[in-house]
Amino acid sequence: TRPPPAGSTPSFRHHLSTQEKTPQICVVGSGPAGFYTAQHLLKQHPQAHVDIYEKQPVPFGLVRFGVAPDHPEVKSYGAEDHRALEIPGEELPGVCSARAFVGWYNGLPENRELEPDLSCDTAVILGQGNVALDVARILLTPPEHLERTDITKAALGVLRQSQVKTVWLVGRRGPLQVAFTIKELREMIQLPGSRPILDPVDFLGLQDKIKEVPRPRKRLTELLLRTATEKPGPEEAARRASASRAWGLRFFRSPQQVLPSPDGRRAAGVRLAVTRLEGVGEATRAVPTGDMEDLPCGLVLSSVGYKSRPVDPSVPFDSKLGVIPNVEGRVMDVPGLYCSGWVKRGPTGVIATTMTDSFLTGQMLLQDLKAGLLPSGPRPGYAAIQALLSSRGVRPVSFSDWEKLDAEEVARGQGTGKPREKLVDPQEMLRLLGH
Repeated sequence: TRPPPAGSTPSFRHHLSTQEKTPQICVVGSGPAGFYTAQHLLKQHPQAHVDIYEKQPVPFGLVRFGVAPDHPEVKSYGAEDHRALEIPGEELPGVCSARAFVGWYNGLPENRELEPDLSCDTAVILGQGNVALDVARILLTPPEHLERTDITKAALGVLRQSQVKTVWLVGRRGPLQVAFTIKELREMIQLPGSRPILDPVDFLGLQDKIKEVPRPRKRLTELLLRTATEKPGPEEAARRASASRAWGLRFFRSPQQVLPSPDGRRAAGVRLAVTRLEGVGEATRAVPTGDMEDLPCGLVLSSVGYKSRPVDPSVPFDSKLGVIPNVEGRVMDVPGLYCSGWVKRGPTGVIATTMTDSFLTGQMLLQDLKAGLLPSGPRPGYAAIQALLSSRGVRPVSFSDWEKLDAEEVARGQGTGKPREKLVDPQEMLRLLGH
């Protein structure tokens, strides 16, 4: 049970003990999946000893960093990376992932220096899911409406200076395939100071097709259809007429290239291939028609999905699917190693999905523990990790340290009526803790 020598990585498979009385369990990642798994294990096996490890100096993962500040009730989403567009011009200034943009306004330390240039009048978001709508809503919401949220001070300052008046959300398929949900859409339609732009032509023939689709999708499509084709009542018409900003959905368009400005120094538009749909139901594919269309803009945000990253060479990883190969949370060919959350099933679903999923992973671990399938014998647990960290000169941030940072953030927010003013610089956090 001696700690491993400095510079080596203790293998994941040694972190579990089958001693029925006090199994030692290590959870890597303190986002919703990590906390829910730990909660389930401790509830079902009160003698278990669970340690949670986190790479950031603050806990809770994308409960803290992944959700729009004006939606504190839905805190969700977690995976390490975004999917690349893999089109020419993606590297130009003025192009970034929606994930990095969300991290920036939520105070994720690695995105604090993003400083997006919002001096243009048009932004294009590639993608039509809830993250795309979140980003569009933050870009168009009057800044005074964000003052009492936990958005970072720096982001609020940039948004106050923003010149963005129009936001387009571009999707390869049609209105029946959008990935956002009705609550987010309704909020977007009613956004103060903004009006929706939907082309009635995109909705031709949809009335008949709606009959066959499941109820949530049907309600969502009906709301889109009404917004696109019905004349608004006098009050809503007046509201839209006075709106200084607008957002719209562009359907049947697939990004081919980010177009550079004449001097080649930044993004000036997106070249889109016009598509048509082939196939039926969920298997519907977007196929290029051969026509092209250029959409001018000064900001391009890609919101085409998140993906996980491989964590360690000793952990199997399917880089195509962005998941750890597993059966019901049991990592294939590595006894004693389990996974939950997006790294288990891919980046889909929200907090409630992750909760159920994490409980199931916890259940599998406890079943295996009971059946004596886990590596047995005493384990050093945190003592070995502590020795390893101190041999590397690393001083970890504890949960009581986090409580000090939490109190500091809340105190800083009180002056301006915000729930908290997030600390975004890890060095400042460590200074405050006296590390």
